[in-house]
Amino acid sequence: MIEIRNVTKRYGERVAVEDLTFTVRPGIVTGFLGPNGAGKSTTMRMMLGLDAPTSGTATVNGKDYRDLQAPLHEIGAMLEARAIHTGRSAYNHLLAMAQTHGIGRRRVEEVIDLVGLSHVAKQRVGGFSLGMGQRLGIASALLGDPAAVILDEPANGLDPEGILWIRNLLRSLAAEGRTVFLSSHLMSEMALTAEHLVVVGKGRLIADTSVAEIVAQASDDSVVHVKSPDATALREVLLGAGASVSSDQRGALDVRGLGHERIGELAAARSIVLHELTPKTVSLEEAFMRLTGDAVEFHATTPDQPRLEVAA
Repeated sequence: MIEIRNVTKRYGERVAVEDLTFTVRPGIVTGFLGPNGAGKSTTMRMMLGLDAPTSGTATVNGKDYRDLQAPLHEIGAMLEARAIHTGRSAYNHLLAMAQTHGIGRRRVEEVIDLVGLSHVAKQRVGGFSLGMGQRLGIASALLGDPAAVILDEPANGLDPEGILWIRNLLRSLAAEGRTVFLSSHLMSEMALTAEHLVVVGKGRLIADTSVAEIVAQASDDSVVHVKSPDATALREVLLGAGASVSSDQRGALDVRGLGHERIGELAAARSIVLHELTPKTVSLEEAFMRLTGDAVEFHATTPDQPRLEVAA
């Protein structure tokens, strides 16, 4: 278990994290979300003893990271996958780490095989692709068979097969009762991987709840999404019954003012076929944008079209 209690971190006049409190529990995958500059990296660094809180506590299994007798067995982490001596092979990089904790060569070989790097284990890391570097970083995090894992952007640089692999790996680690905490900007992947989310903005806690709850809170349950091959006729029927109807795609209607049961009854009475009749929900990405809209620090603007200069 990882616990953050009333943590504040200041760098001079700047407050990176302010009075942050949450718990990462074992047995589930917990996602860590927030806009750029929200304090995610600082928080993870404090969990790992790389930064000290100005106030409050960050503990792993009830202890400060610096008090852990064998850190690799307690918590494995990947904050920067490419923070590796590029002249070493993948095997030697892991072996050097293993020897600090009395971990044998067999375990080194196991994690190399687990992450799919057996065929390049003796090659220098400097020649690795981004995805290969990510796999090596994940192997480093799992080397000590830790009870807790922290991964920052673990799917970065992975191909579709690799993304599916890391998703299943994280779920399996949680199913074994481990504490799994990951940060990512890939909302679609977070929605498929995490069960619980901690969302921060400008260093403060915004949400600490399940993925389903965050999506439900952002969704409008007064809107019913309807699909029909005869959407035009259905639209007229629903308007006649007092509904408000809009459409953003062909053959689909968003209906306000009538429940899904009444819509179904009206369609059945006129023999109009329905292909879908559901409350309208939003994606995790949409829910995240609504939740953090006021906490975004960096706003991009659309640049003016460049002027073309024609030489005389």
